[in-house]
Amino acid sequence: MKFDTVIIGGGLAGLVAGISLQREGRGTAIVSTGQNALHFFSGTFESLTEAPQRMTDLFGEAGIRLHYRPGVRLMPMGTFRESALSLEDVDLFPSPEFARKVLIVNFMGYHDFFSSFLAEGLEKQGMQCRIRLINLPEMDKLEQSPSEMRSVQIARTMDRIWEKVVQEVRVLLKDEDAVLLPQVFGLQDTAVPGRIRQGIPARVVFAGTLPPSVPGIRTQMLLKRRYEVLGGTYLMGDEALNAHVHEGVVHSIVTKNLDNHYLEADHFILASGGFFSKGLRSNPFNITEPVFGLDVEYNQDRNAWYDKAFSADQPYMQYGVKTDETLHGLSDGKPFKNLYAIGSILGGTRPELGSGAGLAVRSAFAAADVILSEAKNLE
Repeated sequence: MKFDTVIIGGGLAGLVAGISLQREGRGTAIVSTGQNALHFFSGTFESLTEAPQRMTDLFGEAGIRLHYRPGVRLMPMGTFRESALSLEDVDLFPSPEFARKVLIVNFMGYHDFFSSFLAEGLEKQGMQCRIRLINLPEMDKLEQSPSEMRSVQIARTMDRIWEKVVQEVRVLLKDEDAVLLPQVFGLQDTAVPGRIRQGIPARVVFAGTLPPSVPGIRTQMLLKRRYEVLGGTYLMGDEALNAHVHEGVVHSIVTKNLDNHYLEADHFILASGGFFSKGLRSNPFNITEPVFGLDVEYNQDRNAWYDKAFSADQPYMQYGVKTDETLHGLSDGKPFKNLYAIGSILGGTRPELGSGAGLAVRSAFAAADVILSEAKNLE
C-alpha cells in the first residue's frame, strides 16, 4: 500500500500531524498500537503559553473546544500546576484559592478519585472542605468487578445518568461555593459537563482521577474521527516492526498485522511515544529506538537514569531520539532524508519545542510544514 506519508503512532502528535496533512490533500496512514499518552492526558497543554489560532482551528473542527486563561490548574493529588491552555471542561484559576468552601463529591465504590488528598491540598490554600459519597444503583453492576470501576467504564454510565448526579449534589450542597467532582463525564456526549455546571448552583470543578483519562480518550476519539472524515487511513491495533532503508531514504515499513504487505510512502513520521508506548526501549546497558535504529540521547551511566526520590523529575523522561533542525531522525549522526520524529519520543532533546502536550502539537505542526513545503517545491 502506497501513501504520501505514513505516521507511526496514533496519539496526539500523530493525529495532529495526520490531520494537518490530510487537510492539505496529502494521503496518509497512521499505524497505532492503540496505547498512547493521551490515555494519561491531563486536559491541559503543557508548555503552551499562547493560544495558537492554527491549533484552536484544528481542534475546533474536530469538535474539541479549548480555552485560554493563564493561571493554575488543580491536580489529582490536591496540588496546583501552572497552565494556560486547556480543554473547555478543565478549569484554570487565577490563583490556587478559587473558593471559600468546597464540597468534594465521590461515588460509592470508586477508589481512583483521591478525595482526602484533594481536601488536604485545598485546605492548605485556605479553603474549607467537606467530603461526601453518592450511592448510585446504576453503578452496582460495575462495582462487582474492580476492573469495571475505572474512569472510562464509569463515564459510559455517567453520560446516561448525569441528571441524577446533579439532583444528588443539590441535596448535599449547603453553603459551599464550589463543588468538586471526578472527571468522569462527557466521554461520548461532550455537552454533559456543561449541563452539570448549569444544573448546580455553585462553581463545578472536575478533578482528575487515576488513568485512563476520560478527557484524553475523548480527545483521541474526536481527533481520530476528524482524521478519518478527511480521508485518512487509521490502522488500529497494529505495530511497526522494522523498515526498508537505502542510502538514508526510508522506502517502506513492515507491520505486525500486514504480513508480507509493506506500507510504502514518500515520507515517514515517527510519533511512537516514549517508554510507556514502547517507542523507546531500555535494557541494563542502553536505550534504543526499535523501528529505525535512530540515535538516542541518554546518559551512559545507568545509575543516572533515575532519581531515588519517587516524586522528583526522573532524568530518563528527558531522554529521546536525536534529530536535525527540521526534525529528521539521525542514525550514526546522519539524517534520514524522509523520516521525521515528533512528540514524546523526542524527550527533552528539543527544549525549544516545549514538553508534554505542547511538544506533541508543536513538533507535529513543524514536521507537517516541512513535508508540505517539500511537496510544494516538487510540484
